[in-house]
Amino acid sequence: MDTIFSLSPSPPPFSAAIHTGNHHSTTVFSSLRKSSSSSPEKIPLPYTPKFTKKPLKHLLNSTAPPSLSNKLWLSKKLSPPPPPTPPPTPPPFLAKNEEMQKRVENKEKGRIFVGNLPLWIKEEEVAEFFRQFGAIKNVILIKGNSGNEKNMGFGFLKYEGPIAEKAAMKAVEFDGVEFHGRVLTVKLDDGRRLKEKIEERNMWHEAMEGSGRDFKKVLETQPENWQAVVWAFERIKKPSRKEFGLMVNYYARRSDMHRARETFEKMCARGIEPTSHVYTNLIHAYAVGRDMEEALCCVRKMKDEGIELSLVTYSILIGGFAKVGNIEAAERWFEEAKKRDLTLNAIIYGNIIYANCQTFNMDRAEELVREMEEEDIDAPIDIYHTMMDGYTMIGNEEKCLIVFDRLKECGFTPSVVSYGCLMNLYIKIGKVSKAFEVSEMMKLAGIKHNMKTYSILMNGFINLKDWANAFAIFEDVIRDGLKPDVVLYNNIIRAFCGMGNLDRALRIVEEMKKERHMPNSRTFMPIIHAFAKAGEVRRALDVFDMMRRSGCIPSVHTFNALVLGLVEKRQMEKAVQILDDMLLAGVSPNEYTYTTIMHGYASLGDIGKACEYFSKVKNEGLELDIYTYEALLKACCKSGRMQSALMVTKEMSAKSIPRNTFVYNILIDGWARRGDVWEAADLMQQMRQEGVPPDIHTFTSFINACCKAGDMQRAMRAVEEMETVGIKPNLKTYTTLIHGWARASLPEKGLKCFEQMKQSGLKPDKAVYHCLMTSLLSRAAFADQDYIITGIQHVCEEMVESGLTVDMGTAVHWSKCLRKIERTGGDITKSLQKTFPPDWGSHRTLNATSNDNENEEGSDSGDDERSSFYEVKKC
Repeated sequence: MDTIFSLSPSPPPFSAAIHTGNHHSTTVFSSLRKSSSSSPEKIPLPYTPKFTKKPLKHLLNSTAPPSLSNKLWLSKKLSPPPPPTPPPTPPPFLAKNEEMQKRVENKEKGRIFVGNLPLWIKEEEVAEFFRQFGAIKNVILIKGNSGNEKNMGFGFLKYEGPIAEKAAMKAVEFDGVEFHGRVLTVKLDDGRRLKEKIEERNMWHEAMEGSGRDFKKVLETQPENWQAVVWAFERIKKPSRKEFGLMVNYYARRSDMHRARETFEKMCARGIEPTSHVYTNLIHAYAVGRDMEEALCCVRKMKDEGIELSLVTYSILIGGFAKVGNIEAAERWFEEAKKRDLTLNAIIYGNIIYANCQTFNMDRAEELVREMEEEDIDAPIDIYHTMMDGYTMIGNEEKCLIVFDRLKECGFTPSVVSYGCLMNLYIKIGKVSKAFEVSEMMKLAGIKHNMKTYSILMNGFINLKDWANAFAIFEDVIRDGLKPDVVLYNNIIRAFCGMGNLDRALRIVEEMKKERHMPNSRTFMPIIHAFAKAGEVRRALDVFDMMRRSGCIPSVHTFNALVLGLVEKRQMEKAVQILDDMLLAGVSPNEYTYTTIMHGYASLGDIGKACEYFSKVKNEGLELDIYTYEALLKACCKSGRMQSALMVTKEMSAKSIPRNTFVYNILIDGWARRGDVWEAADLMQQMRQEGVPPDIHTFTSFINACCKAGDMQRAMRAVEEMETVGIKPNLKTYTTLIHGWARASLPEKGLKCFEQMKQSGLKPDKAVYHCLMTSLLSRAAFADQDYIITGIQHVCEEMVESGLTVDMGTAVHWSKCLRKIERTGGDITKSLQKTFPPDWGSHRTLNATSNDNENEEGSDSGDDERSSFYEVKKC
């Protein structure tokens, strides 16, 4: 049969599509591809002549019918007739028993077994002792394996002649006789013991084979029922090496490396030598348990025993190091596998690609994909998913979409995992609406959501604080008939905690328990943090105790959640007390714990305490990362000690810790507090030189420095630069500008900024209204201009429409300014008093006796008070 070839277009290589960086690849290559049919072509059957009702009539002068063997010669080549069915293979133990039976039948009479002989004894000495019973044909002593002259302490002796059987019977009577200080064991070797052994082996093998089959069946049908698997294994009286290996592999899949090791040691204790397969299963157990030190100990032992590592062993080692983030070790074992000339497959390439993706080394991952293609190794769909996850982690939307398109070009049908990778990408880069579009696309393709994809979408909405859509996703899960898992329950608890509905979050925990889902530490952490942040420390500790009663052992992360909530509430004494509780519970604080405490003291400007905990991080040998240095810099800048901040930055440079955007923001804000616009400008220039991208906070801090220095022209140039790089001013930026124009006694410019802010779609808050109104009132007290009066009235109307009222302190300050504008009251007073608190009337009556001098002094102090109030609000 001729082989059929078809010319079919083939998409460009996967690596080429990624390397070009184009979303839609335009290069198309063509290649010859063999197409094989799944079933052989239909062959016409040979013609068989039909006989009529009188067949004998046609026998005369008839030629012999064509031979079927000649007609079907082609079919014999295409599909030869099946060979005759061989007789069923007897079970191994039956075959062994038949062999033993033949040995019994062929046994020669006159043969005895002699045991407990001295190890140094010679055949001549044994023959001389037993020659008294008859003529000896030969003596066979079983030698040791070491190659020396010593024997194993037993052997066989054969008598000859007509009385050989009688001589053997007489020799057996000497069983128990002392010979060279040893008590001999003498038995007939005529086959009777072997017959008994055969019968015993039949029963033993049947029981062993039956229990072995039961174990394999339970392992295949009930892998989740570990008790049934363990019971089936323990029923095997003498497990074989294969069964021990299966049990080690079972524990490895359950991430139970300790029981896997225990099973391995039991096998060795029985005298069963481990093979490469068993060692590989044990290494797999340690790799799943992320204990790569013990995995390497197993590898060293394999090499010491002369057992070669297989491709599966190398693949497991690479995958294990990938999970713990040790890319150097993963690459080293991959190179060793290549040097051994092993035939690498897609699995080992998938593991090393995964390792590089986890460390964001996508260039190396692309290089490995190209190497696979050069070796003609077909990439499975899992490698495409790994690459998509890698590009998701670095936020490269373009290349992630290229891989998704390439997946479809190669003939793969996108699965729920493929769409899940895309949804995860858009959630990570903050495009939740795009993720929702992918979800709808997946539904149109007829692919249903699973718990993982639902959790991704819910997580995205929670990050946006879009609680309504987060709860809608939860309802979709119930509507689709899926049972929420622990991850989804944890996400819905996060949503309720974000809303502040902590009682409902606790009810979800009880619902989890009813559904037989055991809450974990991630379940309780957001609840503990929310209660601590709300100042309800007692309830936070109650939830902490509930977590312990639920069987969850408090980890350092759980304590950190409690510390973070207290720090955000500025309850530093209670936060520090939690550190003592951690030590009593046997949990050591980590660098994140101390960094959180440092941030708390930095917010209070307590540089002494911040430095104290910075020293603890150093003294306890914990890692000093950029977040720790950020907290220390924040404390220095808050307390105004900028020289100390510069010393911290020098220490960071000495430790090769690069300054990121957040570090520059802290430093610029520190100089802005001192009004030093020149130092702030130098830092902006350093950011440009080092390629550190500024964000909205960077520009806002620099604008604040310009405003405090009274350089409003530079501030406006900074706004223009913001818009050039695609960063739009936010509410805080406009508030800073309005405050700057107020300082420059140009409230009309501030009013213009206020209008621009509203045009950009931003909604003013209390801080904006307070800052603008204070500047307008201060200006109106000295200059009676229509646009200022009109501006005050418009701002008052907007505040009333928005339902905003000021506090009593602000109302008192504004009323003092009003007395300078309208001593007897007027339209401005009526408009402004609508924004005062409801109890303003009674407060004015109580303070009616105050004199004008006090009012003047109060006005000055009020300016300072409002200024400090604004600083607090702005920060």
